[in-house]
Amino acid sequence: MSLLVTEELDVRHGLLQAVRDVSLELQDGETLALVGANGAGKTTLLRAVAGAHTPSAGRIVFDGNDITSTPPHVRVKMGIALVPEGRRLFTRLTVEENLLLAGRVRRPGPWNVERVLEAFPILREKRKARAGSLSGGQQQAAAIGRALMTNPRLLLLDEVSLGLSPAAVAGVYESLRVLIEGGATLVLVEQDLQQALSVATRVVCMLEGRVVLEGPAGELSRDEVVEAYFGLHRATGEAAS
Repeated sequence: MSLLVTEELDVRHGLLQAVRDVSLELQDGETLALVGANGAGKTTLLRAVAGAHTPSAGRIVFDGNDITSTPPHVRVKMGIALVPEGRRLFTRLTVEENLLLAGRVRRPGPWNVERVLEAFPILREKRKARAGSLSGGQQQAAAIGRALMTNPRLLLLDEVSLGLSPAAVAGVYESLRVLIEGGATLVLVEQDLQQALSVATRVVCMLEGRVVLEGPAGELSRDEVVEAYFGLHRATGEAAS
């Protein structure tokens, strides 16, 4: 049984339909890279899975349960954790306080403060520092660590590399690889194709709210993904017809 299924999902922002008829499946232990240009619907889809947006049609199934109308806090307790774009840490609290606060709604499981610090060594010396004083890479690590404190079965990561230096991106992805090797299940929204393809087991490319390309990462060339990303495959097909 798939861990996550979306069936013919539509999501609107007022009159704007941001996600159109999206059907996906995700297995335990997979890393799904959700790629596409700005406005493709990636973040909206991720937030719909987390419960921050209510679909206008279709349904979301998690671990065999229909969660389409389930509140976000209940989804956290079921094992879905979102690392939002912009990280949204409590900047006046320390790194440790941010982690402990998330741990108050944790499920049973192995993640605690010490294990987060092991997974993200750059946070250890910043343990007592206010989150607002951290670099971008350290803040991203803290945001991922905060989500891990809930002991999720599914980790949703939105725009992991946004606004980070190349060195910070490399550091965050090094830690993500450790999580993936440990069997974590991830959906990764990312505009950095090189990084996304380096960790993904499967790739989904969205364009104008729809899935336009899907397949195992090892079977898709970078050129195929780039063409789908920019809609070039569709333009080529239309020209040929």
